[in-house]
Amino acid sequence: YDVFVENYGPGVIERLNLGYDVMREIHPEIIYARIKGFGLSGPWAEYKCYDMVGQAAASAFSITGEPDGPPMRPGPTTGDAGTGVQMALAITAAYAQKLRTGEGQFIELSMQEAMTYYLRTATANTDYGEHATPRTGNGDLATMSLYPCAGGGPNDYVFLMAVTPRMWGDMCLAMGREDLIEDPRYKRAADRAANHDSLRAEISQWTLARDKYEAMRILAEGGVPASAVLDTRDLFDNPHLKARGFVHTVEHEEHGTIRLLGWPARMSKSQVPIKAAPRLGRDSREVVAADLGLTPESVDALVRAGVIAQS
Repeated sequence: YDVFVENYGPGVIERLNLGYDVMREIHPEIIYARIKGFGLSGPWAEYKCYDMVGQAAASAFSITGEPDGPPMRPGPTTGDAGTGVQMALAITAAYAQKLRTGEGQFIELSMQEAMTYYLRTATANTDYGEHATPRTGNGDLATMSLYPCAGGGPNDYVFLMAVTPRMWGDMCLAMGREDLIEDPRYKRAADRAANHDSLRAEISQWTLARDKYEAMRILAEGGVPASAVLDTRDLFDNPHLKARGFVHTVEHEEHGTIRLLGWPARMSKSQVPIKAAPRLGRDSREVVAADLGLTPESVDALVRAGVIAQS
């Protein structure tokens, strides 16, 4: 194997005697990758960490929520997934270097630090540490915000971003409100910001007369970046995602026919079929025997001892 990855809590891998020095003795060219909540050095290095803890430590909570409310937990689990993606990129880079030099290397990644990568706009808006970025809720600009739509459901909203003068004009035309373009209250970006509340009322009146998909279609076809707010159920029935082949129907040995969301990268030479995962432990015996070269008797002994599970 070329790569060893571990994401245990602080000190676990050392107690298992599987540190980089040990693995490098066995395989000098190994790429040894470690993910830790707060890294391997510094005063927080021994603290335990999970996704949302890492996000809180990276300031993601502090910029999420309404201006007059408390910090709020973000919806996406970016801590685990985002840190994993960055580690995968680091491993890929290390492997590319290994192909040139024949040498492996040690990689360390802190979840806290990885999360700051996704907050570049927020950190830049602080004048690089001079002050804290405030919470702005769904946006403090009427032309870049969330609006309610017909239906009145918890996710019957559309988000629009008319962020340039041209997009502002396009939005007014799409809404059939050409009069707003020359309205002195909204003529310049500064005017639109100063008259935020009245402009929101004008836009809301239009969105509330349409469902979220119709509002999205009219705005998008008019050149305005906009999207209906899809909930997690909507994703599986979304005509666009289904047309792109992103929604897959597979057979699971326990749950029967289920739908899965696919892999977002389309690669012309590396198409991997989407299939249901096996039951946990179904292939333990085969994997352990193949990877470690153990006899069936040795594997049976490990199963009896509870070292591995076989479902």
